[in-house]
Amino acid sequence: MEQRLANTWRMTVNEKKFIETALHSDLRIDGRRPFDYRELTVKFGREDGSSEVQLGLTHVMGFVSSQLVQPYRDRPNEGTLSVYTEFSPMADPSFEAGRPTESAVELGRVIDRGLRESRAVDTESLCVVSGKFVWSIRIDLHILDNGGNLVDAANIAALAALLTFRRPECSLGGEDGQEVIVHPPEVREPLPLIIHHLPVAVTFAFIGDENMVVIDPTHFEEGIMGGRLTATLNANGDLCAIQKAGGDGVMQSVIMQCLRIASVKAADITAKIRKAVDSYNTERALSKIRRQPASVAVQVTEPNQIEVKELISKHKEKLMLKSEEGGASHSDDMEIEAQSSEQDKSRRRDSTSKSFVGGPLSWDPYSKGVDFEELQASIASRGGTCREAREIKI
Repeated sequence: MEQRLANTWRMTVNEKKFIETALHSDLRIDGRRPFDYRELTVKFGREDGSSEVQLGLTHVMGFVSSQLVQPYRDRPNEGTLSVYTEFSPMADPSFEAGRPTESAVELGRVIDRGLRESRAVDTESLCVVSGKFVWSIRIDLHILDNGGNLVDAANIAALAALLTFRRPECSLGGEDGQEVIVHPPEVREPLPLIIHHLPVAVTFAFIGDENMVVIDPTHFEEGIMGGRLTATLNANGDLCAIQKAGGDGVMQSVIMQCLRIASVKAADITAKIRKAVDSYNTERALSKIRRQPASVAVQVTEPNQIEVKELISKHKEKLMLKSEEGGASHSDDMEIEAQSSEQDKSRRRDSTSKSFVGGPLSWDPYSKGVDFEELQASIASRGGTCREAREIKI
Protein backbone atom coordinates (compact mmCIF):
# COMPACT_ATOMS: atom_id res chain seq x y z
CA MET A 1 0.00 0.00 0.00
CA GLU A 2 1.18 3.55 -0.73
CA GLN A 3 0.46 4.67 2.81
CA ARG A 4 2.53 1.90 4.36
CA LEU A 5 5.41 2.48 1.89
CA ALA A 6 5.47 6.19 2.68
CA ASN A 7 5.64 5.45 6.40
CA THR A 8 8.44 2.95 5.77
CA TRP A 9 10.50 5.55 3.96
CA ARG A 10 10.31 7.98 6.86
CA MET A 11 11.24 5.42 9.52
CA THR A 12 14.83 4.48 10.24
CA VAL A 13 16.20 1.02 10.93
CA ASN A 14 16.71 1.82 14.60
CA GLU A 15 13.08 2.89 14.98
CA LYS A 16 11.88 -0.35 13.43
CA LYS A 17 14.09 -2.46 15.65
CA PHE A 18 12.99 -0.52 18.73
CA ILE A 19 9.31 -1.22 17.98
CA GLU A 20 9.94 -4.93 17.38
CA THR A 21 12.09 -5.28 20.49
CA ALA A 22 9.43 -3.61 22.63
CA LEU A 23 6.78 -5.98 21.29
CA HIS A 24 8.86 -8.97 22.39
CA SER A 25 8.37 -7.59 25.93
CA ASP A 26 4.60 -7.07 25.33
CA LEU A 27 5.07 -3.32 25.23
CA ARG A 28 4.24 -0.73 22.58
CA ILE A 29 5.70 2.69 21.94
CA ASP A 30 2.56 4.46 23.22
CA GLY A 31 2.52 2.49 26.50
CA ARG A 32 -0.26 0.05 25.58
CA ARG A 33 -0.26 -3.71 25.77
CA PRO A 34 -0.55 -5.70 22.51
CA PHE A 35 -4.35 -6.11 22.81
CA ASP A 36 -5.25 -2.70 24.27
CA TYR A 37 -7.40 -0.28 22.31
CA ARG A 38 -6.74 3.44 22.14
CA GLU A 39 -9.08 5.97 23.70
CA LEU A 40 -12.22 6.45 21.62
CA THR A 41 -14.20 9.71 21.44
CA VAL A 42 -17.44 10.11 19.48
CA LYS A 43 -18.96 13.54 18.86
CA PHE A 44 -21.76 14.86 16.69
CA GLY A 45 -22.36 18.02 14.71
CA ARG A 46 -25.30 20.38 14.77
CA GLU A 47 -27.00 18.73 11.82
CA ASP A 48 -28.38 15.21 11.82
CA GLY A 49 -26.16 12.63 10.19
CA SER A 50 -22.77 14.19 11.01
CA SER A 51 -20.24 12.58 13.33
CA GLU A 52 -16.67 13.12 14.44
CA VAL A 53 -14.54 10.26 15.74
CA GLN A 54 -11.13 10.46 17.32
CA LEU A 55 -9.22 7.23 17.95
CA GLY A 56 -5.93 8.17 19.53
CA LEU A 57 -4.34 10.54 17.01
CA THR A 58 -6.62 9.40 14.18
CA HIS A 59 -9.36 11.90 13.34
CA VAL A 60 -12.23 11.10 10.95
CA MET A 61 -15.48 12.90 10.13
CA GLY A 62 -18.55 11.26 8.64
CA PHE A 63 -21.55 12.77 6.83
CA VAL A 64 -24.69 11.02 5.62
CA SER A 65 -27.03 12.41 2.96
CA SER A 66 -29.95 11.07 0.96
CA GLN A 67 -31.76 11.67 -2.31
CA LEU A 68 -34.53 10.08 -4.35
CA VAL A 69 -33.28 7.95 -7.25
CA GLN A 70 -34.49 5.13 -9.45
CA PRO A 71 -33.77 1.64 -8.06
CA TYR A 72 -31.78 -1.08 -9.75
CA ARG A 73 -33.75 -3.33 -12.05
CA ASP A 74 -32.89 -6.49 -10.15
CA ARG A 75 -33.91 -4.88 -6.84
CA PRO A 76 -36.88 -2.58 -7.49
CA ASN A 77 -38.03 -2.57 -3.84
CA GLU A 78 -34.70 -1.73 -2.17
CA GLY A 79 -32.83 1.50 -1.65
CA THR A 80 -29.11 1.93 -2.17
CA LEU A 81 -26.17 2.49 0.20
CA SER A 82 -22.78 3.80 -0.92
CA VAL A 83 -19.57 4.81 0.87
CA TYR A 84 -17.13 7.48 -0.36
CA THR A 85 -13.82 8.42 1.22
CA GLU A 86 -11.73 11.54 0.89
CA PHE A 87 -8.02 11.55 1.74
CA SER A 88 -6.54 14.99 2.18
CA PRO A 89 -2.81 15.82 2.17
CA MET A 90 -3.50 17.70 5.39
CA ALA A 91 -4.05 14.37 7.13
CA ASP A 92 -0.90 12.70 5.79
CA PRO A 93 1.77 13.95 3.35
CA SER A 94 1.58 10.61 1.55
CA PHE A 95 -2.01 11.30 0.48
CA GLU A 96 -2.55 12.98 -2.85
CA ALA A 97 -5.42 15.32 -3.60
CA GLY A 98 -7.78 14.60 -6.46
CA ARG A 99 -7.74 11.03 -7.68
CA PRO A 100 -8.48 8.44 -4.93
CA THR A 101 -5.52 6.27 -4.04
CA GLU A 102 -5.42 2.55 -3.48
CA SER A 103 -5.73 2.96 0.28
CA ALA A 104 -8.82 5.16 -0.16
CA VAL A 105 -10.53 2.63 -2.41
CA GLU A 106 -9.66 -0.22 -0.05
CA LEU A 107 -11.00 1.68 2.97
CA GLY A 108 -14.32 2.37 1.26
CA ARG A 109 -14.71 -1.23 0.16
CA VAL A 110 -14.00 -2.68 3.61
CA ILE A 111 -16.62 -0.44 5.28
CA ASP A 112 -19.15 -0.95 2.47
CA ARG A 113 -18.75 -4.73 2.65
CA GLY A 114 -19.30 -4.76 6.40
CA LEU A 115 -22.54 -2.76 6.09
CA ARG A 116 -23.90 -4.31 2.91
CA GLU A 117 -23.13 -8.00 3.42
CA SER A 118 -24.46 -7.97 7.00
CA ARG A 119 -27.62 -6.08 5.89
CA ALA A 120 -27.29 -3.82 8.90
CA VAL A 121 -29.38 -1.10 7.20
CA ASP A 122 -32.90 -2.06 6.15
CA THR A 123 -32.83 -1.07 2.49
CA GLU A 124 -36.42 -2.22 1.85
CA SER A 125 -37.70 0.54 4.14
CA LEU A 126 -36.07 3.06 1.78
CA CYS A 127 -38.52 2.22 -1.03
CA VAL A 128 -41.08 4.93 -1.86
CA VAL A 129 -42.63 3.69 -5.13
CA SER A 130 -41.65 0.21 -6.29
CA GLY A 131 -39.55 0.39 -9.43
CA LYS A 132 -39.68 4.21 -9.59
CA PHE A 133 -38.37 5.98 -6.50
CA VAL A 134 -36.17 4.82 -3.65
CA TRP A 135 -33.91 6.62 -1.20
CA SER A 136 -30.19 6.51 -1.91
CA ILE A 137 -28.05 6.83 1.25
CA ARG A 138 -24.56 8.26 0.76
CA ILE A 139 -21.83 8.12 3.40
CA ASP A 140 -18.91 10.54 3.00
CA LEU A 141 -15.84 9.93 5.16
CA HIS A 142 -13.22 12.66 5.48
CA ILE A 143 -9.80 11.81 6.92
CA LEU A 144 -8.59 14.76 8.97
CA ASP A 145 -5.57 13.21 10.65
CA ASN A 146 -3.90 9.86 10.05
CA GLY A 147 -2.69 8.41 13.32
CA GLY A 148 -3.07 4.79 12.24
CA ASN A 149 -5.92 2.29 11.89
CA LEU A 150 -8.12 4.37 9.58
CA VAL A 151 -10.45 1.42 8.95
CA ASP A 152 -11.73 1.19 12.53
CA ALA A 153 -12.05 4.95 12.99
CA ALA A 154 -13.86 5.45 9.66
CA ASN A 155 -16.18 2.52 10.36
CA ILE A 156 -17.18 3.98 13.75
CA ALA A 157 -17.74 7.39 12.15
CA ALA A 158 -20.00 5.83 9.51
CA LEU A 159 -22.06 3.95 12.11
CA ALA A 160 -22.46 7.02 14.35
CA ALA A 161 -23.56 9.16 11.39
CA LEU A 162 -26.09 6.55 10.26
CA LEU A 163 -27.61 6.32 13.74
CA THR A 164 -28.20 10.07 13.93
CA PHE A 165 -29.32 10.58 10.32
CA ARG A 166 -32.98 11.32 9.55
CA ARG A 167 -34.41 11.36 6.05
CA PRO A 168 -37.34 13.57 5.03
CA GLU A 169 -40.78 12.04 5.19
CA CYS A 170 -42.60 11.73 1.89
CA SER A 171 -46.11 10.84 0.76
CA LEU A 172 -47.91 10.08 -2.50
CA GLY A 173 -50.34 12.49 -4.10
CA GLY A 174 -51.45 13.84 -7.42
CA GLU A 175 -54.25 12.69 -9.70
CA ASP A 176 -52.87 9.20 -10.21
CA GLY A 177 -51.55 8.89 -6.66
CA GLN A 178 -47.98 8.31 -7.92
CA GLU A 179 -46.60 11.80 -7.38
CA VAL A 180 -44.03 11.89 -4.57
CA ILE A 181 -44.32 14.80 -2.15
CA VAL A 182 -41.28 15.40 0.05
CA HIS A 183 -42.22 17.20 3.27
CA PRO A 184 -39.76 19.64 4.87
CA PRO A 185 -38.73 19.15 8.51
CA GLU A 186 -40.93 22.08 9.59
CA VAL A 187 -44.04 20.31 8.30
CA ARG A 188 -43.33 16.71 9.29
CA GLU A 189 -40.73 15.18 11.55
CA PRO A 190 -37.93 13.41 9.59
CA LEU A 191 -37.66 9.65 9.97
CA PRO A 192 -34.55 7.79 11.24
CA LEU A 193 -33.05 4.86 9.40
CA ILE A 194 -33.91 1.31 10.44
CA ILE A 195 -30.62 -0.24 11.58
CA HIS A 196 -30.77 -3.84 12.78
CA HIS A 197 -27.29 -4.09 14.29
CA LEU A 198 -23.91 -2.35 14.29
CA PRO A 199 -21.09 -4.14 12.41
CA VAL A 200 -17.89 -2.91 14.09
CA ALA A 201 -14.52 -3.35 12.35
CA VAL A 202 -11.55 -4.44 14.49
CA THR A 203 -8.10 -4.44 12.90
CA PHE A 204 -5.06 -6.53 13.85
CA ALA A 205 -1.49 -6.07 12.59
CA PHE A 206 1.16 -8.80 12.17
CA ILE A 207 4.66 -7.51 12.85
CA GLY A 208 8.01 -9.21 12.43
CA ASP A 209 9.04 -12.61 11.22
CA GLU A 210 7.20 -14.25 14.11
CA ASN A 211 3.93 -12.54 13.17
CA MET A 212 3.46 -10.81 16.53
CA VAL A 213 -0.17 -9.71 16.77
CA VAL A 214 -1.24 -6.26 17.96
CA ILE A 215 -4.68 -4.67 17.90
CA ASP A 216 -5.43 -1.12 16.72
CA PRO A 217 -2.00 -0.41 15.14
CA THR A 218 -0.60 3.12 15.20
CA HIS A 219 0.85 5.06 12.31
CA PHE A 220 4.37 3.80 13.06
CA GLU A 221 3.31 0.19 13.61
CA GLU A 222 1.60 0.19 10.23
CA GLY A 223 4.94 1.15 8.69
CA ILE A 224 6.63 -2.07 9.81
CA MET A 225 3.71 -4.52 9.77
CA GLY A 226 3.87 -7.40 7.35
CA GLY A 227 0.13 -8.06 7.16
CA ARG A 228 -3.25 -6.96 8.47
CA LEU A 229 -6.49 -8.66 9.41
CA THR A 230 -9.77 -6.75 9.68
CA ALA A 231 -12.74 -8.57 11.24
CA THR A 232 -16.20 -6.99 11.26
CA LEU A 233 -18.48 -8.27 14.04
CA ASN A 234 -21.56 -7.06 15.90
CA ALA A 235 -22.32 -7.01 19.61
CA ASN A 236 -23.74 -10.55 19.47
CA GLY A 237 -20.44 -11.96 18.20
CA ASP A 238 -21.72 -12.62 14.67
CA LEU A 239 -19.01 -12.39 12.00
CA CYS A 240 -20.16 -10.00 9.28
CA ALA A 241 -16.99 -9.74 7.16
CA ILE A 242 -13.27 -10.53 7.31
CA GLN A 243 -10.34 -9.38 5.20
CA LYS A 244 -6.67 -10.37 5.21
CA ALA A 245 -4.39 -7.89 3.43
CA GLY A 246 -0.70 -8.35 2.73
CA GLY A 247 1.92 -10.58 4.32
CA ASP A 248 2.26 -14.34 4.48
CA GLY A 249 -0.34 -16.82 5.54
CA VAL A 250 -1.63 -16.88 9.12
CA MET A 251 -2.37 -20.00 11.11
CA GLN A 252 -5.97 -20.90 11.87
CA SER A 253 -5.39 -20.77 15.64
CA VAL A 254 -4.12 -17.19 15.34
CA ILE A 255 -7.19 -16.16 13.34
CA MET A 256 -9.55 -17.72 15.91
CA GLN A 257 -7.71 -15.93 18.70
CA CYS A 258 -8.11 -12.64 16.84
CA LEU A 259 -11.83 -13.28 16.35
CA ARG A 260 -12.38 -13.96 20.06
CA ILE A 261 -10.63 -10.73 20.99
CA ALA A 262 -12.48 -8.81 18.28
CA SER A 263 -15.83 -10.03 19.61
CA VAL A 264 -15.12 -8.52 23.02
CA LYS A 265 -13.83 -5.25 21.55
CA ALA A 266 -16.84 -4.96 19.23
CA ALA A 267 -19.24 -5.20 22.17
CA ASP A 268 -17.36 -2.47 24.05
CA ILE A 269 -17.26 -0.16 21.04
CA THR A 270 -20.97 -0.72 20.36
CA ALA A 271 -21.81 0.27 23.94
CA LYS A 272 -19.79 3.50 23.58
CA ILE A 273 -21.50 4.38 20.30
CA ARG A 274 -24.96 3.71 21.75
CA LYS A 275 -24.22 5.86 24.78
CA ALA A 276 -23.02 8.77 22.63
CA VAL A 277 -26.07 8.50 20.36
CA ASP A 278 -28.48 8.43 23.33
CA SER A 279 -26.96 11.61 24.76
CA TYR A 280 -27.21 13.26 21.34
CA ASN A 281 -30.88 12.31 20.97
CA THR A 282 -31.61 13.68 24.45
CA GLU A 283 -30.00 17.01 23.63
CA ARG A 284 -31.83 17.11 20.32
CA ALA A 285 -35.19 16.54 22.01
CA LEU A 286 -34.49 19.29 24.56
CA SER A 287 -33.40 21.76 21.88
CA LYS A 288 -36.72 21.29 20.06
CA ILE A 289 -38.58 22.90 23.01
CA ARG A 290 -39.49 26.36 21.75
CA ARG A 291 -38.87 29.28 24.09
CA GLN A 292 -40.01 32.87 23.53
CA PRO A 293 -37.33 35.59 23.27
CA ALA A 294 -36.82 38.02 26.14
CA SER A 295 -38.34 40.98 24.24
CA VAL A 296 -41.52 39.07 23.45
CA ALA A 297 -41.76 37.91 27.06
CA VAL A 298 -41.69 41.54 28.31
CA GLN A 299 -44.46 42.54 25.93
CA VAL A 300 -46.59 39.64 27.01
CA THR A 301 -46.18 40.24 30.75
CA GLU A 302 -47.32 43.91 30.74
CA PRO A 303 -50.96 43.32 29.71
CA ASN A 304 -51.07 40.27 31.94
CA GLN A 305 -50.17 42.40 34.98
CA ILE A 306 -52.93 44.90 34.13
CA GLU A 307 -55.45 42.11 33.73
CA VAL A 308 -54.38 40.66 37.07
CA LYS A 309 -54.88 44.03 38.79
CA GLU A 310 -58.33 44.40 37.23
CA LEU A 311 -59.28 40.91 38.37
CA ILE A 312 -58.09 41.68 41.91
CA SER A 313 -60.11 44.92 42.08
CA LYS A 314 -63.23 43.17 40.77
CA HIS A 315 -62.76 40.42 43.29
CA LYS A 316 -62.48 42.96 46.12
CA GLU A 317 -65.70 44.70 44.99
CA LYS A 318 -67.52 41.39 44.99
CA LEU A 319 -66.27 40.66 48.48
CA MET A 320 -67.42 44.08 49.72
CA LEU A 321 -70.88 43.61 48.21
CA LYS A 322 -71.15 40.21 49.78
CA SER A 323 -70.07 41.60 53.16
CA GLU A 324 -72.65 44.42 52.97
CA GLU A 325 -75.40 42.02 52.04
CA GLY A 326 -74.27 39.75 54.80
CA GLY A 327 -74.34 42.66 57.33
CA ALA A 328 -77.84 43.73 56.28
CA SER A 329 -79.11 40.20 56.49
CA HIS A 330 -77.44 39.92 59.88
CA SER A 331 -79.18 43.08 61.18
CA ASP A 332 -82.49 41.85 59.79
CA ASP A 333 -81.95 38.59 61.57
CA MET A 334 -81.22 40.48 64.77
CA GLU A 335 -84.42 42.53 64.42
CA ILE A 336 -86.43 39.40 63.69
CA GLU A 337 -84.89 37.70 66.70
CA ALA A 338 -85.69 40.76 68.88
CA GLN A 339 -89.29 40.83 67.66
CA SER A 340 -89.65 37.13 68.24
CA SER A 341 -88.21 37.48 71.74
CA GLU A 342 -90.66 40.33 72.57
CA GLN A 343 -93.54 38.25 71.26
CA ASP A 344 -92.37 35.34 73.41
CA LYS A 345 -92.21 37.62 76.44
CA SER A 346 -95.73 38.97 75.82
CA ARG A 347 -96.98 35.43 75.37
CA ARG A 348 -95.34 34.43 78.61
CA ARG A 349 -96.96 37.43 80.38
CA ASP A 350 -100.39 36.51 79.06
CA SER A 351 -99.89 32.94 80.14
CA THR A 352 -98.79 34.05 83.63
CA SER A 353 -101.71 36.48 83.94
CA LYS A 354 -104.09 33.72 82.97
CA SER A 355 -102.49 31.31 85.36
CA PHE A 356 -102.48 33.81 88.24
CA VAL A 357 -106.16 34.94 87.97
CA GLY A 358 -107.29 36.44 91.30
CA GLY A 359 -103.71 37.33 92.24
CA PRO A 360 -102.55 40.65 93.73
CA LEU A 361 -102.52 42.39 90.35
CA SER A 362 -106.08 41.32 89.59
CA TRP A 363 -107.73 42.03 93.06
CA ASP A 364 -110.16 44.38 91.65
CA PRO A 365 -113.60 44.08 93.30
CA TYR A 366 -115.19 44.94 89.99
CA SER A 367 -113.08 42.50 87.99
CA LYS A 368 -114.90 39.65 86.42
CA GLY A 369 -112.14 37.34 87.28
CA VAL A 370 -112.88 37.41 91.10
CA ASP A 371 -115.35 35.00 92.67
CA PHE A 372 -116.63 36.67 95.91
CA GLU A 373 -118.09 33.52 97.39
CA GLU A 374 -114.77 31.72 97.16
CA LEU A 375 -113.03 34.77 98.57
CA GLN A 376 -115.40 34.88 101.59
CA ALA A 377 -114.93 31.17 102.16
CA SER A 378 -111.15 31.57 102.12
CA ILE A 379 -111.28 34.48 104.59
CA ALA A 380 -113.61 32.57 106.87
CA SER A 381 -111.28 29.58 106.80
CA ARG A 382 -108.40 31.84 107.87
CA GLY A 383 -110.40 33.01 110.82
CA GLY A 384 -111.48 36.36 109.46
CA THR A 385 -114.72 38.12 110.56
CA CYS A 386 -117.83 38.53 108.58
CA ARG A 387 -117.30 42.27 108.70
CA GLU A 388 -114.14 42.00 106.61
CA ALA A 389 -116.03 39.84 104.21
CA ARG A 390 -118.80 42.38 104.01
CA GLU A 391 -116.31 45.17 103.48
CA ILE A 392 -114.68 43.26 100.67
CA LYS A 393 -118.08 42.57 99.15
CA ILE A 394 -119.01 46.24 99.32
